[in-house]
Parts: sequence; structure tokens; C-alpha cells
Amino acid sequence: MKSMLFSAIMAVSLPVAAAQTKIDIHTDKPIGTIQPEIYGQFLEHVGTQVYDGIWVGHESDIPNTDGIRNDVFEALSVLDIPVIRWPGGCYADLYHWKDGIGAQSERKKRVNMAWGGTAEPNGFGTHEFFNFAEKLGAKTYLNVNLASGTVNEASDWLEYITFDGESDLANLRRTNGRDKPWTIDYLSIGNETWGCGGHMRATAYADQYAQWATILKTGGEQPTRIISGSHQDNIDYSAEILTHPNMSDLSEGISLHYYTLPTDDWDDKGAALGFSELEWASTIKNTLKMEAAVSDFLKVLDASQVDGDFGLYVDEWGMWVNTEDGDPSLHQQNTIRDGVVAALNLNLFHDHADRIAMTNIAQMVNVLQAMILTDGPEMVLTPTYYVYKMYRPFQGAESYAVSMNSPIYEKEGIAFDALSVSAAHNENGDIVIALVNADPSTSHDIEIPVVGDVTITGQQLYGAELDAHNSFEEPDAIQPKSLKLKAKGGDVDLTLPARSVTVLTLEKH
Repeated sequence: MKSMLFSAIMAVSLPVAAAQTKIDIHTDKPIGTIQPEIYGQFLEHVGTQVYDGIWVGHESDIPNTDGIRNDVFEALSVLDIPVIRWPGGCYADLYHWKDGIGAQSERKKRVNMAWGGTAEPNGFGTHEFFNFAEKLGAKTYLNVNLASGTVNEASDWLEYITFDGESDLANLRRTNGRDKPWTIDYLSIGNETWGCGGHMRATAYADQYAQWATILKTGGEQPTRIISGSHQDNIDYSAEILTHPNMSDLSEGISLHYYTLPTDDWDDKGAALGFSELEWASTIKNTLKMEAAVSDFLKVLDASQVDGDFGLYVDEWGMWVNTEDGDPSLHQQNTIRDGVVAALNLNLFHDHADRIAMTNIAQMVNVLQAMILTDGPEMVLTPTYYVYKMYRPFQGAESYAVSMNSPIYEKEGIAFDALSVSAAHNENGDIVIALVNADPSTSHDIEIPVVGDVTITGQQLYGAELDAHNSFEEPDAIQPKSLKLKAKGGDVDLTLPARSVTVLTLEKH
């Protein structure tokens, strides 16, 4: 019966009364399947993300299982995380995998020179990561060390992880506690080679990538190989990489990195808390530039020699603001603004579901736009976490084209569409709709015209202040509110508060 919902609702119109906005969901114009990997996570050795955020060790007083803190694991498991990228980021190009295997007491102590010269005890290494991902049911995305490593080192690592037969490295893995090999689902050779990964020219990286991709093999099914591509302002770098004659045979995708800076100034990115409405507006304006970056990148792919299955991987994206003095590297508070930014970008990725194969928000715990913040034994869930939880029904759903005439928000020369919408047909046969009101000051009323007997359920997340957030003192200050509406052939009215994210499921009886 649920599959009949589309015959009853062929075009769902969501008008905002005051602005006379009409939103049409074109169920006759499917875009493509929203790959679950679009909801991927990023786990890099930065600040307190790994140590204290995820790994506390077997002897910790913080409740843990095999060294992984229980509270964080349980919270992450709710999100149905599809894939995790590790160990970086910039840290990947300093990481030597043999430092992180074997008995904990015998692992080499290093210094993380990529991020603040902090201690790196190597307690969380290959076994810990792959077991963590396996228990979460997540695929693995491994980033090998191109800048300071060798192709032999990377080849040995892949054999250690994936070979099921008899070899010294496979036997070493068994000695260290893992009999059966793990699976590497995705493999990136190098990271940000235009910057922290070596400041390489595109042609130099392309040649080295081709050499490594030719040599690196796994013991089982070969991973999807991803080229380290551009950030939003140097897309020509990727275009030049793709002129290499062998790239179509040696890779299945290329990455794009895009960070939202409130001020668009890397020297003073903006504050996490206490910002003005104008800085809210500039944040939204800057995050909406992701659309142009994705579109420009797709034009590069279309003009290159790669085939139609070649994917775009936005494997680093998210909010980046100033870190307060005294805080660990890249630590930042997460507010309702982060939640709105996350939802706007997820809607964008849905709009390109036919081309975007994966995205990885930066990052998972305690770093940048994190899902979770910890402080010793305490843990708090962020607005970004709740957006990911609310959007779970979109994983694997069929995205549909949407058209609308949104009201425009304007502030001191900054203007953007106040509303964003995404819609899809999920595996249960229901219509799922995500609505974002990025207007920081004005709510918008909508009407949902429905045909037949339809139950509408959902959740709505909003903040009473521009920087509304959850803290260790008030961990539940901002949480989704449940919605339940029922319509029998009539309109349903709903208010989208300022600074809000709403996800609805329309189920026909």
C-alpha cells in the first residue's frame, strides 16, 4: 500500500503563505539513489578526537569496551554510519602504520607535528580502527601515506590488513590478535597534495598516484580508489590531474574539500559563539557556495576522459571557526548554525545524488563540526548530530527534483533563499521531506496539500538564539521536537521556525 503514495501525491506543494512560496516535488523526475556513503564520517588524529573522544584505553575509569568509550560508541551507532575515513587528513601523510600495531606497551610514542605538536601514543592503530568500524557496521576508507611514506610501506600495510593466506605480514596480524583479514572498501593515495600533502604540482602527483595505484593491491576485493583532488578554489588542479592518460583505469573517483568559514578569512574565520546576525548571514552565503563548487567540479569530470561511473567524493566538508585559546587543536562549539549548515549541504548532496558517491563531514568527535563533544567522562550530542539522526531515512532513498520560489533573506548586502527542501522516496515506500529555514530571524508558514488518508510524522530542530547549543552544563538545551499530523484529503499547516531543520515522513494508509 505504501508504494501507492506516489499515485496519491504526484506533486507535493509547500507554499509559505506570506511569501507565496510554492514547492513542487517532481516524482516523475528521479535524480538518483542517495548513496548511504553521503552520510560518511571523518576520523583524524587531531586534538582530542581519537584520544579521550573515542579511545580511552582498557584501563580507563570511563566505561569502555576494548578501549573504546561506550557512551560515544552507542551514540554513533544510532546514526547508521555508512563509512569512516581514517587516519587523515594531513595526519595521514605523517602516519607510519607499524607504529600502531602490537602490544600497547611496546608501541612507539610519536609527536603529531601536523596538528600542534601534541603527543601521539599510537594506542589507536590499525586493529583499533578496523574493529571499531566493523562493530559500527561501517565501511572503511583508508588514506595511505604518500608524502613521507613509501609505496612498499603502503603495500605492506594493505597485505597486513587484507591477506588471508600465509605470509609474514598476515601471520603478524594473527599474532597481534586478528585471524581473518579486514576489508578496505575505499582507498585514497595521498591527501591534499597541493598543500599539506607535499605542495606537489598536479602533474607530479598524477604520475606518483599512477605508480602507486598500479602497485598497490589488496588480498581480497579491490577497494574503490580515490584521487586526492582539489579544494573549492583550485579545481583546475583536479582538471590537470585527470589529463593523465591512465587515470580512468587506475581510479574510480576524485575528492573535493570544501570548508564553510563564516568570515571567508582563514586568518580570522569567525567565532563559534556570540556571533552577530550578519555573521550568521555570511556563514549561510558561504556554505551555499558549495553548489557552485560541486557544479564546477562536475563540469571538469564531464570534460575529462573518465567514464560515467567515475564518482565525486566530497571527503572533507563542514564548518571551520576559530579555536579558543587553550582549547585542543580544531576544537569548536557546535550550535544550531552548524545544524542548519549541515542540513543545507545534505540537501545539496541529495540534489546531485546521481554524481556524488560519498561525503565525509569533518569531523566525528571533538574536532571542527563534530557530532559529539566529550570532556573526560562527560559527553554531549550536538545539533549536527541530531540533523544526521533526523536525516537517516534519506540513506538509500530515491531523490526527486524539487522546484520552488523561496522567500529571500537579506541583510546588509547579503541575500539568499531562506528555504531549502529535499524530497525522496524511501525503501518503505514513503515520501521523506527535509525542510531548512536558514532565515535567522523570521519563521515561515507552509501548507502541505495531500490526497487521501496520510499520516505525517517527523521532527523539528531549532534554536531559541543564534548560537543555541548543548553544553556539558545543559546537555539537552536543544533537541528535536516530535511532530505528528494527520490529513484526509486536506491541507496541513506547519510553521518552520527561524533557524530550523524539519524532516517529515508522509505515509499513506
